[in-house]
Formats: sequence, structure tokens, C-alpha cells
Amino acid sequence: MSVSAEASYQLRYGGQPVGEPSAEWTEVLAQQLAHRSVRRYRADDQVSDETLTALIAAAQSAPTSGNLQLWSVVAVRDDARRRRLAVLAGEQDFIAQAPLFLVWLADLARARQVTSSVGSPTAEGADFVEAALLSFIDTALAAQNASLAAESLGLGTVFVGAIRNNPLEVAAELGLPPNVFPVFGLTIGHPDELVETAVKPRLPQEAVLHREQYASEPPTAHLENYEDVLNGFYAAAGLPESWAQRVAHRFGSVAGLKGREHLRAALLDRGFQLR
Repeated sequence: MSVSAEASYQLRYGGQPVGEPSAEWTEVLAQQLAHRSVRRYRADDQVSDETLTALIAAAQSAPTSGNLQLWSVVAVRDDARRRRLAVLAGEQDFIAQAPLFLVWLADLARARQVTSSVGSPTAEGADFVEAALLSFIDTALAAQNASLAAESLGLGTVFVGAIRNNPLEVAAELGLPPNVFPVFGLTIGHPDELVETAVKPRLPQEAVLHREQYASEPPTAHLENYEDVLNGFYAAAGLPESWAQRVAHRFGSVAGLKGREHLRAALLDRGFQLR
């Protein structure tokens, strides 16, 4: 991938002004800034076991707090199982279409087992919010490494948070033991070249970057500019406009959570005590 820093910044920020592009530009930076969601895959191209091995190795190379490695992943190739998971994740058909669906798991079961094996049968420390938080962070870091690795191999990916709409049903489908929780999915496949996906502009850096201390003044002007930029992106993609309305739809009422308002109860059911 030989894309210049200037071109990469232009795509990632939708032409919004940005500071001086990096003078030390690398293929990794270019790959990261080129990330896009891919929801259409070539049906006749599978993801090989050799590629899966490389993706998991990349995932395991991500940082992990204290080398605890509090995550696992289930690779789903079976057509019928992917279709069932697609239904559980909000009827998202691209899950069934993708040749490989990885379900990423916060896994405290292994840590409890290891702790018990060395003479601490209660594993009391795993009952606290800190343990759950560590497992979710570990899972996210690992999955992002795998996604970037997949994209570097010419594959397309998209994360699926809707796995959390029905986490208990997903756990049953995947045969998860207690103390293991499905955090999100990741579809992987060869992009359908007939369906191009664009780089979605992100918020300007001034809206997310704080120097030394969190700026108390809300970045109103930057958010308004971003709304205009993203409305142009949505219009070109034939999607409903307004980023602000999307944020409000998610957080303005409980209905926007689409069942995820019950996550605490689901976590408790799966053995995450959250003390």
C-alpha cells in the first residue's frame, strides 16, 4: 500500500483541516488510516486455516495486562451457525455471508481454573469489576490486532457489537462455560470488489485530543463541522443523515440499547460477579 500521508489524512478526516501530516510515514500507518467496514464478501473465497493461524498470532501479540491473557475467541465457519448468530445479532445478513465469523470472548474461566490449580480455590479476585474490565480490555486489544492483520492481508472486516443484544443465547449457541462472555463479533472475508466501501470520516482531532488536562469547553464548532462532513458522506452512501441524531438515538432512551440494557444481569448470569 503506497498511499501518501496527505491522502490518508484527507480520507480519514473527510477533508477537514488537520495538523501537519507525519513526516515519518509507514505502511502500518497507511493501513490503519485506510480502515473501513466491509459487509459484502466474495462467496467463493474462503479464509484459510493458515490465515486464521496468523490472525490469532497477531491477536496474541497485543498488549495484555500483567500477561493475564483474559480472552478467547470462537471461529465460526458453519453456515447454519452463522445464520443463527446473524439472527441473534439483529438480523445482520452479512454475518451469514462472511466465510469466517470470530466471536471474541472475555474469559475469566481460564484464570479461575489456573488460580484454583495453584491452591486458591475461590479465585475471589476474579469477582470484582476490575477483573471484568481487564478481560474486556484484553479482548478489544486482541481483536483490533487481528482486524488490522486481516486488512494487511487484503481481507475485509467489520466488528459486530450486536452480539451483545442476546448474549445468553449466543453463549448457549457457542457452548460457553460459566465466566466466559461474548463481547463482540468480527466478520472476515475477501471484499466483494463490486461493492466499494469508503473510509468513513472521524471526528476532528480537536474534538478528541486534550493536552495536559481535559478541556472544559465543549468543542461545539468542531462537532458542527463534523456533522456537515459526515452528512455529505452519508448522502453519498444513501444513508440517513446526521451523526448527532445517531448518537441521540443510541443514548436518548433505553430503546436505543436494543436489549443491551440487560447486560449487567447477563454478566451476573454468566458468573461475572462485578463486586
